[in-house]
Amino acid sequence: MKGPAAARLVLAAALCAAPALFAGEPVRIGFFMSMTGRDASFGEASLRGARLAVDGLNAAGGVLGRPVELVVEDDRSLAGESATAVKKLISRDRVVALVGECSSARTLEAASVAQAAGVPLVTPAATNPRVTRVGDEIFRVCFVDDFQGRVIAAFARRRLGLRRAALLVDSSAPYSIGLADAFARTFTALGGEIVASQNYLGSEADFRAQLTAIRAARPDALFLPGYYVAAGLVARQARELGMGVTLLGGDGFEAPQLLEIGGAALEGTYYSTHFAVENAGEASRGFVEAFCGRFGAAPNGLAALTYDAVRLVADAVRRAGSTDRAAVRRALAATRGFAGVTGLTTINAQRDADKDAAIITIRNGRQAFVEAIRP
Repeated sequence: MKGPAAARLVLAAALCAAPALFAGEPVRIGFFMSMTGRDASFGEASLRGARLAVDGLNAAGGVLGRPVELVVEDDRSLAGESATAVKKLISRDRVVALVGECSSARTLEAASVAQAAGVPLVTPAATNPRVTRVGDEIFRVCFVDDFQGRVIAAFARRRLGLRRAALLVDSSAPYSIGLADAFARTFTALGGEIVASQNYLGSEADFRAQLTAIRAARPDALFLPGYYVAAGLVARQARELGMGVTLLGGDGFEAPQLLEIGGAALEGTYYSTHFAVENAGEASRGFVEAFCGRFGAAPNGLAALTYDAVRLVADAVRRAGSTDRAAVRRALAATRGFAGVTGLTTINAQRDADKDAAIITIRNGRQAFVEAIRP
């Protein structure tokens, strides 16, 4: 047997294999995420992807003949905690590199610490363009908000025919602000109109005042560049106010809890994300099967991106031939055509990755793939 089918069998066999015999200290990768708090769903999905990656690496012999160890810190979804977590991972655990966060704001906090310490940081899903501008130690395996904003705005205008959009922006989150700006620029350039813009703070749960002001502008679309808790609450409250707008969002919507919170009010919602099981290529199906078999549910984009981020760090260590942090950073920067489950990753001069976006809709109470859009 040859080809992708054989590759899937090899992956499954590796994940079920007995642990390999290793010599030497573990290659420690620091992992910091929101395992508790408001954004815990992001951390849970990401940790599952990371653990699956580490187990697969170790079953296949580790890296440089040494086991890979994931050292986990919880930043509790709180401002300032990611910097504290990263300081512990660097000084106490002596990790070779860091993987985290999904939130752009918390990644930015951690990135300045990693840059000052000379420790490579690979974020799976922090999409704000400012993240990798912190310095040459900071990398990402996801697309950036400029691209994501253009994608969902163009989809709304060209595919859905929406003309009048309102914005509801988390003014405390760089992710939300940057994505709203990218969406607005593209939507208006394509002949649409931004008819209203309202702000909120990430901790808010009552959006009725903002939605009432938006309703008066008679939009046919509401773009909410926020996270899944706000998305579910906004959807419910908008429907309670009699608003029939099409709700649009970005990858912050990517969580099983989105449907638990928003329920039927989310029907007809569209958002952009990084990975869709229905669109998984042959190379990704082994990952999907292994993930489903282990966790009893399909992986989302955050799980897939984190799986790729951990394996990319391991690949950089292998190519560097060393756990020296400077050597690993140079290897990460030289990454070309790394074959991950979210597609080929080439790290560009800005230490970003050019990746496809997937459009997801809520249909009959389920998340359904619509189409993939290339950069």
